[in-house]
Amino acid sequence: MTRVTDSSALSTLRHDVPASLVVFLVAVPLSLGVAMASGAPLAAGLIAAVVGGIVAGALGGSAVQVSGPAAGLSLVVADLVQTYGWRATCMITLLAGAVQLLLGVFRAARAALAVSPAVVHGMLAGVGVVIALSQLHIVLGGSPQRSALANLIELPRQLAELHGHKIAVGLLTIGVLAVWLRMPKPVKAVPAPLAALLIASASAWGFGWDVTRIDLSGTFTEWAFPVLPQGDWHLIMASVLLVALLAGVESLLCSVAVDSMHTGPRADLDQELAGQGVANMVAGALGGLPLAGVIVRSTANARAGARSRASTILHGVWVLVFAIGFGWTIQLIPVEALAALLVFIGVQMVNLGHIKKVHGHGEVPAYFVTMAGVIFLGLAEGVLFGLALAALLALRRLTWVTVKTRVEPDGRHHATISGSLTFLGVPRLTQDLRAIPAGAAVDLDLDIDFMDNAAFEAIHSWRQDHERLGGTVDIDELHEEWYAMAVSGVRMYPAKNPARAPDRSWLPWAHRRRGPAHRVMPLHGNPVQPDCQLTAGAREFHRRTAPLVRPIFTELARKQQPTHLFITCADSRVMPSLITASGPGDLFTVRNIGNLVPRKGSEAYDDSVGAAIEYATQVLGVHTITVCGHSGCGAMAGLLSGGVKAGSLPAMRRWLRHGNHSLARFIETEGDRLDGNALDTLCRVNVQQQLENLRTYRKVDEQIRSGRLKLVGLYFDIGSARVHMLPPVPSTLSVKT
Repeated sequence: MTRVTDSSALSTLRHDVPASLVVFLVAVPLSLGVAMASGAPLAAGLIAAVVGGIVAGALGGSAVQVSGPAAGLSLVVADLVQTYGWRATCMITLLAGAVQLLLGVFRAARAALAVSPAVVHGMLAGVGVVIALSQLHIVLGGSPQRSALANLIELPRQLAELHGHKIAVGLLTIGVLAVWLRMPKPVKAVPAPLAALLIASASAWGFGWDVTRIDLSGTFTEWAFPVLPQGDWHLIMASVLLVALLAGVESLLCSVAVDSMHTGPRADLDQELAGQGVANMVAGALGGLPLAGVIVRSTANARAGARSRASTILHGVWVLVFAIGFGWTIQLIPVEALAALLVFIGVQMVNLGHIKKVHGHGEVPAYFVTMAGVIFLGLAEGVLFGLALAALLALRRLTWVTVKTRVEPDGRHHATISGSLTFLGVPRLTQDLRAIPAGAAVDLDLDIDFMDNAAFEAIHSWRQDHERLGGTVDIDELHEEWYAMAVSGVRMYPAKNPARAPDRSWLPWAHRRRGPAHRVMPLHGNPVQPDCQLTAGAREFHRRTAPLVRPIFTELARKQQPTHLFITCADSRVMPSLITASGPGDLFTVRNIGNLVPRKGSEAYDDSVGAAIEYATQVLGVHTITVCGHSGCGAMAGLLSGGVKAGSLPAMRRWLRHGNHSLARFIETEGDRLDGNALDTLCRVNVQQQLENLRTYRKVDEQIRSGRLKLVGLYFDIGSARVHMLPPVPSTLSVKT
């Protein structure tokens, strides 16, 4: 127990303490900036940083995530402060925390992840633009307007009335932030926001610039308990829910993102949401800003090497110590420098990487609609518009149908219908199917995940008309059997994802209910049977499997490099690639009656197996030779019968002589326990005997002794579909040269 504690303490000292100092240096300027953008007392940002570190860090479900005042909530807070006042805004924060706590207790965190990331990123981008536009006026020496549109309209006049010293300190701050990312690694150990504020403050003091100073007088001593907001309770509760949901979603998405940055325990999202709720309740009661998981601080924490929640908690302690002991230094920071930091942060919130990601999934409209709505209408309105558009895009994708047709070299028409077949796609579906010439032979693939009655009627009616005019239609369903079930009158329940038919790739032809060998029943009632199962199987391979495996075979065409020589029985029920989950190029396979390995120089001379062994070990350089037997082996039954069962098969009788050693071993070891399982026991003993026979080959024995080659015995129980390992027995054979 003592060792564990010492190890934990040592890890904290080595990893978490340095990481907490890095996060602390990032958190202080960002917390002040968010408070300024929110129109709240600057001390409220530091209070939220302390509570986010200590309370959320201790109670949350993520080991590395750092919580604090978030820029994404600044617009909501600014609107609440203007509408209800600061103390009432603190009460809204407290109530929002209670809502988050209840959601976490009732394990509703996963539901928050259903919000489209395009909407979330669009919201943050819109908030970033609004922050940048408002704070740019302060950098220029003026005052921000009430809305983003007003700030944009006012900007030309503000540029015409530049204030020299104020704009100088603002531009200096932005310049340092932009250049700092390109500095050498030792220099970048100091966080860019801290370096920018230090340089701007020192320059303003050294050159005696006329700038606006931060006033913190009385902010840490004039605390009062939050008061209930006055006004329409419907709007107040809507504000509480808005703060709770926005902060919760941002925290949970941040938790998921941070999990990919470290190798520690994964985040418990419900615990994280509950911890955020308690932290917001404490922050609201103490007069702090609403807080959430913040990606910038969390990324800094993970990259600095944090291993546990101790780093997050300690960063909150450092912020508290700074606020109490060194809070007076904040007054040296020019307001214009803090505003310039917010302009830079706001611009960075418009992340081009997010736009590329959502573009790949066709969600750019939701991103830009949300962004525009936040900028010109407001945060809540922008998010609602974005969510509505995201839902419409999802509905459109769910009902989108694609029909692709091509003419094969043999003149058959091959059509593939993809998507979800609903009544909304019937016009497109009917138009494309009727474009297929009358009388043509058609292979129709249904690559769909849903089909309603209207879509079924459209396809079935087209098929009836096409076959009535002399054409043929073979329908093949690649996934669920929607069409086949509808034809047979089976009720479509559940409405989504009926029981899947097994994958055709490993089923025997006689067991396949669909595919080229057994198509859906045509209208005249007789199953469509191809002339040759193998030909039909080859057609299916060319159409469906070959495009998937062609890159692999293109690479393998140059050279084969199998790692295993696999010797098994010719029995049709044994499929080496199936029972070993191997693919092309993995196994160099030898199959014969009884999976026998003739001993070197044995009578009934046979070179086929010996040639394969030599080629595999001396040319291909395999690492393993596996002999695989199986239950109910006919060759072993012939041995047990003393050759009676092979009486009319002279070649079989000669070949089975190579199994006499297996029979002798079986009689020697199991002769006194013969029972109804004698055949399967002999099948197992035969595998071990063939492993011993392999060592009669000098090169094989040398490679085994040097550790370059390994022998493995497998036994496939056909009835239970289980593969068992059989250990080789110690070799007693003398190796022949």
